[in-house]
Amino acid sequence: MALIECRFFSEVLGLSTSMTVILPQQTATQIGMEGRVRAERHPVLYLLHGLSDDDSIWLRRTSIERYVAQMGIAVVMPQVHRSFYTDMEYGGKYWTFISEELPALARSFFPLSHEREDNFVAGLSMGGYGAFKLALRRPDAFAAAASLSGALDMAGALRNPYAPERQFDFKLIYGEQDITGTENDLLHLVKELDRSEGPKPKLYQCCGTEDFLYESNQNFKQVCEETSLDYTYEEGPGSHEWGYWDAKIQDVLKWLPLRSTKA
Repeated sequence: MALIECRFFSEVLGLSTSMTVILPQQTATQIGMEGRVRAERHPVLYLLHGLSDDDSIWLRRTSIERYVAQMGIAVVMPQVHRSFYTDMEYGGKYWTFISEELPALARSFFPLSHEREDNFVAGLSMGGYGAFKLALRRPDAFAAAASLSGALDMAGALRNPYAPERQFDFKLIYGEQDITGTENDLLHLVKELDRSEGPKPKLYQCCGTEDFLYESNQNFKQVCEETSLDYTYEEGPGSHEWGYWDAKIQDVLKWLPLRSTKA
């Protein structure tokens, strides 16, 4: 695998930022790991970080590079600070950045597939919210999305704060508005996608039963189970910590609907 720490300028954000990228490499003589390449343009997993992390965190806290080596899939891990992957009321346009500018730049820098069937997104906590928001608002661009311990019912969180210390963050992101029924409300987006005639990505959701976001995940689960979407839910013992996410990202990788090998 090739590991790239990419620093670049974002026109949307008006600042220099970064992404950490893993690219497939065909290898046969690495000790302890064999690399694989599937095609000239790689399928790609956009892997999103949580509220207090950055684009390096998945690489530092898990063995994601080793897990994807034989899959022949690229992993793009962007930096979005504490934005909740949203065009902030008082801050940067991080939704526009993550949904439009970042994929275009990543494809211009690296040999990544443009095809929907080769594009996937996953994330933890705040990143789980971002992953599902990308898939639900851009079902034309992503074949599958996964949330690990995601902050999925943000409309509910704003009405009934689970963490009062986060209210300053939320005001910077959403202002004073009630986001219920808007494009920042995942429960609303699920219903809209279910009623739509276009493509529908596969969804995978997991959460530990001791996680402080368990109720938020149950709210999202209830809505999904009332739809016809291709939806997988898993729960079990676990809290909001990296041991759980390191184990579950391996399940996500096995679940991804990768197409048959092209090369």
